[in-house]
Amino acid sequence: MQITESVSDGLARVFSVHIPRADLEAQLSAKIQEVQPNVRLNGFRPGKVPPAHIRKVYGAAMMREIIDAEVQKSTSQSLERNNLRPAGQPQLDLKSDVNQVMEGKADLDFDLKVEIMPDIEPVDVSTVAVTRPVAAVEDAQIEEALGELAKASKVYEDKDGAAETDDAVTIDFVGKLDGEAFEGGSAEDATLTIGAGRFIPGFEEHLIGVKAGEEKTFEVTFPEDYPVETLKGRPATFETKVKAVKAPKTPDINDALAQQFGLESLGALREALQKRIEADHAAQSRAKAKRALFDKLDAAHDFPLPPGMVEAEFNQIWSQIDADRKAGRLDADEADKPEDELKAEYRKIAERRVRLGLLLAEIGRRNKVEVSNEEVGQAVAEQARRFPGQERQVFEAYQKNPGLLAQIRAPLYEEKVVDFVLELAQVTNETVSREALFAEDDEPGAGA
Repeated sequence: MQITESVSDGLARVFSVHIPRADLEAQLSAKIQEVQPNVRLNGFRPGKVPPAHIRKVYGAAMMREIIDAEVQKSTSQSLERNNLRPAGQPQLDLKSDVNQVMEGKADLDFDLKVEIMPDIEPVDVSTVAVTRPVAAVEDAQIEEALGELAKASKVYEDKDGAAETDDAVTIDFVGKLDGEAFEGGSAEDATLTIGAGRFIPGFEEHLIGVKAGEEKTFEVTFPEDYPVETLKGRPATFETKVKAVKAPKTPDINDALAQQFGLESLGALREALQKRIEADHAAQSRAKAKRALFDKLDAAHDFPLPPGMVEAEFNQIWSQIDADRKAGRLDADEADKPEDELKAEYRKIAERRVRLGLLLAEIGRRNKVEVSNEEVGQAVAEQARRFPGQERQVFEAYQKNPGLLAQIRAPLYEEKVVDFVLELAQVTNETVSREALFAEDDEPGAGA
């Protein structure tokens, strides 16, 4: 095997590989001789199949394995001999006629095209100054959280008066088209909350003012985008019988409310809420400090980026942005921008993410930051818990797919490196309001 570096341009390398057909033939003959004692074919005694016949039956498959192995071997040697770290999967550019090579009539010639990792010299992270916003938990926040819990725990009680918005109404109803009941248009003991918007538009509003025991007939038109084709845009008559009207009641904020959540007293509930809010604040403070750290690291480093990595990152970002743009989900300031201008902005974001990703990887490599298999397993278990009843299938999916495991490991690694850097960096806490702590960053694609 002959390996020659034919191109060295920035981070791009091309290695030209030449393997004489005689070498491939020698490997094939050796492989045939190795397997001959174990080959069994009809018409021959075990282990007595002639080499020529083995070549005829299995030669092509064996040669394919040999070629694949040579490609892998040449790739490893090209990188190791030149002390290079690839930034992506090398690309193979075959120069020979593969059929001629398979038949042993031609040498194997191909180019290996690879982008390599840039040389990165991280700054001394102990010199990096980061401001971390922090906010104390105020009593008013706990009271607000208690109020929200009470609202979420509301109950409905029978009322004598007429139904109003937010009341729960239990009804029997029959829907008719042109005087005939239609499939799926009837129900008994159906309970709806007026104003919740869970029935077709206009239905709930017709129940405002009804009382238990009353009957009411009204007409509602199905929307044009209704999922049932036969009902789109058609007017329907609904005959309803009101069986109950109940008004919402928010429970008092006391020990009884706390006991609904498995706590002994209101004091214990307040303490639990304070800890939850403190955890939310801490997570947001870290997120803001991480963003500030990334800004400082990005500004302090300038090294060439592998074009393939940038392109892959940009394509991933742009596919979502383009989908949002076509669906009208972009913010007004972005929606009005020309596509070329928008692409230029998001390409810069892609470059930032690649730069920071490579930098964090280098910092982690130099400082031997690692993610243990136990940590990965815990993250997989957390993912599995999101799919009750399918936990086993989730675990099996991750076990069989290294790519999925890599998707789990990558963010864990990033967070460990960020924690490592923040431990060494000059981090100063700045007390801010809760509103300032949770204010969104203006720049699109904020973060890595």
